[in-house]
Amino acid sequence: MPSVLVIDDEEQLVEVFKKALTIHGLEVSTASDGNAGLSLFRLAPTDVVVCDILMPTKDGLETIIALRKEFPAVKIIAVSGGGRAAAAGYLETAKLLGANIVLEKPVTIKRLLDSVNYLLEGGI
Repeated sequence: MPSVLVIDDEEQLVEVFKKALTIHGLEVSTASDGNAGLSLFRLAPTDVVVCDILMPTKDGLETIIALRKEFPAVKIIAVSGGGRAAAAGYLETAKLLGANIVLEKPVTIKRLLDSVNYLLEGGI
């Protein structure tokens, strides 16, 4: 079964993402910040990582850098909603640091699922 790690500090959003991804046949693990996400990924690597940018402790940009360094082939979707202009800047930076796909919050479930499936099918 394909697997996804969702790293985001917005608990309600994580639950919505987890439920939607699980319903569509994916195994989902979650973490509330970059440090927890990296630890979890090291123990049980997943096929795709969905990573928020603005988080406490270790933010998404730092997390993407660490994931790319340790696991160069990992598929990463970066998400951010830090204000329209801020989100665009963070997401552009995330793309430059190695995110395969960037999505601006609010992210629709369809857009999330389409992005995850695209990466699982070998996209980017």
